[in-house]
Amino acid sequence: MTATDSERLARAALSRAVSSDRPAVGVEVARRGAVAVWADLRGRYPDVDPERDLGLLAALGGRFICPGDPEWPSALTALGRLSEGPEPEAGEPFGLWARGDGDLGRLCERAVAVVGSRAATAYGTTIAVDLAAGLADRGWTIVSGAAFGIDAAAHHGALAAAGPTIAVLAGGVDIAYPRAHTELLARIRDNGLVVSEAAPGSPPYRGRFLTRNRIIAGLTRGTVLVEAGHRSGALNTVRHARRLGRVVMAVPGPVTSAASVGCHRLLRTHREQTVLVTDAAEVCEEIGGIGELAEYPPADTGSRDGLPELVRRMLDVMPARSSVGAAVLAQRLGERPETVQALMGPLVVEGLVELRGDGYRLTALGRAPSAAGRAGAADDAGATGTAG
Repeated sequence: MTATDSERLARAALSRAVSSDRPAVGVEVARRGAVAVWADLRGRYPDVDPERDLGLLAALGGRFICPGDPEWPSALTALGRLSEGPEPEAGEPFGLWARGDGDLGRLCERAVAVVGSRAATAYGTTIAVDLAAGLADRGWTIVSGAAFGIDAAAHHGALAAAGPTIAVLAGGVDIAYPRAHTELLARIRDNGLVVSEAAPGSPPYRGRFLTRNRIIAGLTRGTVLVEAGHRSGALNTVRHARRLGRVVMAVPGPVTSAASVGCHRLLRTHREQTVLVTDAAEVCEEIGGIGELAEYPPADTGSRDGLPELVRRMLDVMPARSSVGAAVLAQRLGERPETVQALMGPLVVEGLVELRGDGYRLTALGRAPSAAGRAGAADDAGATGTAG
């Protein structure tokens, strides 16, 4: 069953005219239908032209997805409960404007949100890339907000593993925001979807960032908080996930890091509703099906054990003595330079790669492909340290 033309036009018009922070309108739509509600309101918004908006997005290869369409995720219906009670909030969106090749409903059958601070540390970036890549390898869709920091790292991780990812924007899907992520958003469209409840051309603003967070939580089975400061906006996504009854997970960080204060506070003050996770396997154990249990490796594992396939390929073609730039590595691997560059930082932090001049080379640890190899590397390092 597909939404009728009149229903689609009414919902498209409401998404243009009515801010998502007016939950009473959403309640009326659920009770009376979008066509009836728009008939009451359209006189106040003479400039709203839903056919124009639909045509504009269609020209960009996009579409407007709304309840009643086959690809509308049933999980979003639960957002309606957010608009109920003494302190109502924005509920189920009137619809989602979308650009990309993915089917929203199918992508969200196994979807997980990976969110965190814009001011991410090298540690947080490493964790987000590894988590997203590992989850994508296991058949999960990564959902995030395309912001700087953890969001971008999560998208890059999914793309590096050739997995699907969804970016939920605070403005129109025809606007690349932040502008520096124009290329990233294009890649997400090619490997998933870019969606927003805001009509085409709508600029992002603070209120929209907060209300879009409920959609990130609503599309997914669970939310992983990788890094969050004391007042991080990512905590807002976690709050929505908790209200929806979805699984909330947090990654611990260094106890001295201000960037992980929000994660630590969440684990302490909401310990019965928050699960501590450290890798993709543990996330799958919380939100996956029967039998998706984390397998803990023995203590003496190799330096490359558990790394995503693309990262292992990078290490295989990287020199140990001379250095090489990310662009050259990307050419050797047949990958995009920005993908390789995004993964390089975490590898430096983990001690597998080191920066030399304008390029990178393997460390002794990075050259050890197995536990035995790593032991040998350690022995070599020890021998060097005691020489003379």
